[in-house]
Amino acid sequence: MFGNRTYIITGAGQGIGFTIARKLAVQKANVVLNDIDPDLAELAATAIRKDGGECMNYPGDAGNIDFIRKMVEESVERFGALHGAVANAGITTFGDFFEYTPESMQRLLQLNMAGTFFLTQAAALQMRKQGSGGSIVLMSSVVGLQSHKYLSAYAMTKAAIQMLARNLVTELAPYGIRINTIAPGATITERTMAMEPEYDKTWKRLTPLGKPATTDDIANSALFLLSEQSGQMTGQTLVVDGGWSAVSPAPGEDHFKDVKET
Repeated sequence: MFGNRTYIITGAGQGIGFTIARKLAVQKANVVLNDIDPDLAELAATAIRKDGGECMNYPGDAGNIDFIRKMVEESVERFGALHGAVANAGITTFGDFFEYTPESMQRLLQLNMAGTFFLTQAAALQMRKQGSGGSIVLMSSVVGLQSHKYLSAYAMTKAAIQMLARNLVTELAPYGIRINTIAPGATITERTMAMEPEYDKTWKRLTPLGKPATTDDIANSALFLLSEQSGQMTGQTLVVDGGWSAVSPAPGEDHFKDVKET
């Protein structure tokens, strides 16, 4: 399904991005693995290559527009074409709405929104040039659908990402390019567990299915959207949250006291 096809995944040094990259490589895809941390990117790419996957390590800032364009260009130089991209890189900033700073906003918008937009643009331009279509997956969040305290700025970016995918249907569909979004709920990753050691226990209690998502859960959804199994889907947001957004129970105040920032 993915053999000899090339995919860029940003923010893939660990967590969801790495699991997407690893699963694609297992299925014989050519993977371009990006992370802002060069050491993390190299470790991740080495692990994939050790398992027999084809993986090009491409560290750098996925919010930098010149870097994004160069990454797409060099990916095509290396592998000959581009068939898909996953705009996974992003940051989460917690902060009281009344105290949130312009500096935090600028950093958030540059990566979450500009980075996503211009990776989509660069990938779609290449796919249009090739004339053989492709699939782009954007990473949103359930907080782009439901209110969650201290995440107003972050939630704004994630809702915008969903609208980007929906709006681009009319411009990308004529070239056979599909674009969809995943909205993960609470997911066990290195970052979420480092942020809150009781994260898994908290979200086990709050999630209707009785467990938070794993990176495999989200990665399986990404591979579905990248594949022809979802060939009639475009402009959609796939929610993977164990039912949380249907009922939306919130953590207590203690959940936020150690993670708030501006």
